[in-house]
Amino acid sequence: MTRWSFRSASENDPDRLAYRRSVIGIALRVAVVSAALVIAIIGLVVAYVLWQLTPNQLHERPGPTDIHIYLDTIDLSIAVIGVGGLAIVLAGVAAWLIARRAVRPIAEAARMQRTFVADASHELRTPLTVLHARVQRLQRMTPADDLRRPVVDELRGDTQVLIDIVNDLLDAATGSSEPNGAADLRAAMDVVHRDMSVLAADRNVHLDIDPIDARVGVSETQLRRCLVALTDNAIGHTRTGGQVRVTAVIDRARVTIRVTDNGPGVVGIEPARVFDRFAHGTPVDVTATTTTRTGYGIGLALVRDIALRAGGDAVVEHTDSSGTVFALHLPIAATSTSEHDRKAH
Repeated sequence: MTRWSFRSASENDPDRLAYRRSVIGIALRVAVVSAALVIAIIGLVVAYVLWQLTPNQLHERPGPTDIHIYLDTIDLSIAVIGVGGLAIVLAGVAAWLIARRAVRPIAEAARMQRTFVADASHELRTPLTVLHARVQRLQRMTPADDLRRPVVDELRGDTQVLIDIVNDLLDAATGSSEPNGAADLRAAMDVVHRDMSVLAADRNVHLDIDPIDARVGVSETQLRRCLVALTDNAIGHTRTGGQVRVTAVIDRARVTIRVTDNGPGVVGIEPARVFDRFAHGTPVDVTATTTTRTGYGIGLALVRDIALRAGGDAVVEHTDSSGTVFALHLPIAATSTSEHDRKAH
């Protein structure tokens, strides 16, 4: 039997936090129900004692077979409250232990998912490295004045991005990744605008990205993955002829990146759950000419993982039939804080 422990190398591990919240939530619900039952029983006992203290009951003549037990009401109240409180505590502890056992299958499923991602990433490393080497060779064989050279240069950059993503996935699956480095937000937003504009044009969606100067406390690959996932999701859920807008603002020690679309909103799932792994919303036809993309996939879950590991967060700020606003909160990189302060002065 696989044992699950809530200890993890990272206090911000999303899976660890999710399972802890589940266990605590179940235990609290059971404890509340138990408390309500105990309070109801105590209320009945108190009501019965008070009824016995009424004049009619006090002056009632005992029958020949009646047995009378005399109890001090204060002692009785203390005993009842003490036993009730102990029952509530025991019920809460029992619920917590039972909940831990109940979530073990879920934890095992998550472990298997991480193992699969780690194995797949490891197997992809070699062919991607070979592909990258061949693209580099093609780049050297293509003259600088050749019209195909810009495409070859972009192809080399794309293969490097794939290698970085696979390495990130492997690190995340094995729990060895740590938020480090600093990424240039303006450069990342410019790259995402260039790459995602092609997808937006195919779906007849206007993509508007307004970059700012800031450095955030994640790697360049992680930042690009977050921006691509959020932008891709927004484009996929925006009506034909609609608009996707990506903005950023500095708020004290963090940067908030907002991705806004004018699609049908989050449908068929609670907004807070769109960041769960493999969560899907109800498909909504946003275009009459192309296939509708169904719900939300693993991309948003990776966005939240990256944000939480870096000390930030990813949330749905607003959603209704007129559109959705996703907000990605990331800490400002330590190396850029002093620069930002100097600019403020």
